[in-house]
Amino acid sequence: MKRLRVLEPLAWVGPAVVLIALVILWPVIEMVRTSFLEVSRFGVVRGWNGTENYDKLFAETDFWPVMLRSLIWVVAVVGFTVLISLALAQLFNQRFPGRKIARWALIAPWAASVLMTSIIFKWMLDPEVGIINLIRRDLGLIPAMGGADADQLGQAATAFPWLIFVAVFVSVPFTTYALLAGLATIPSDVYEAAKMDGASKFRTYWSITLPLLRPALTVAALINVMNVFNSFPIIWSMTHGQPGYSTATSTIFMFILKGSNIGESAAMSVVNFGMVIILTAIFLKISKWKQEVA
Repeated sequence: MKRLRVLEPLAWVGPAVVLIALVILWPVIEMVRTSFLEVSRFGVVRGWNGTENYDKLFAETDFWPVMLRSLIWVVAVVGFTVLISLALAQLFNQRFPGRKIARWALIAPWAASVLMTSIIFKWMLDPEVGIINLIRRDLGLIPAMGGADADQLGQAATAFPWLIFVAVFVSVPFTTYALLAGLATIPSDVYEAAKMDGASKFRTYWSITLPLLRPALTVAALINVMNVFNSFPIIWSMTHGQPGYSTATSTIFMFILKGSNIGESAAMSVVNFGMVIILTAIFLKISKWKQEVA
């Protein structure tokens, strides 16, 4: 009976462990194994390939620009998302007429499909009939529709900033609500004490709100780092990583490689997985997530 009691927790933990093993561990193991195999474009395994897939990947002329662009993509999207969400969370935490409606309106970009949102923005930026270009033409920013100046997704200099904008647009609602939940846990007593001490609003926010908001901020930012680095629908649906590879991130580059060399694509997946772990570790180190709030 004692042995059965010792094994009893396995009945509760076991299904979760099996699920994690099947959904997470097994695909990772297969991904790493495939990166060392020679696989035809039709999925036929031809045998062991050693490190040739990695050698070929690192020799790609677009590999390092893609990796640099991926880092810029993550830093820009997460950075702007956090800054905008901090401002919106502070705004929506105040009492004002129509606050409930404003909060519900903020959910819309989050509730909608990311793919659908991306396609809508692509239509809005259409060089022939896009509403954004119609407004730009009416303001005299472009001479006519349909020209090279109107095709903002066809030029790397304008396409990538628009991709960042759309990614921030769909990321802000979740981050704002996560921060709102964090603000709700801060006791009002600390604000009353700060007011009695004569602290300014900026000083109160910097010395009280932000430190107490750090747990929620850390979780929200970390989730954004992982989601944004692995983001696929926005870039693929709007530009396919074009022109050339000028708007491709590592995830897009990995998908493109799959069409010609599955082994090299698997090697890119391993590199991508490693980058996510490294970025996560760096973020946790910088955010000092284990440090207690004084």
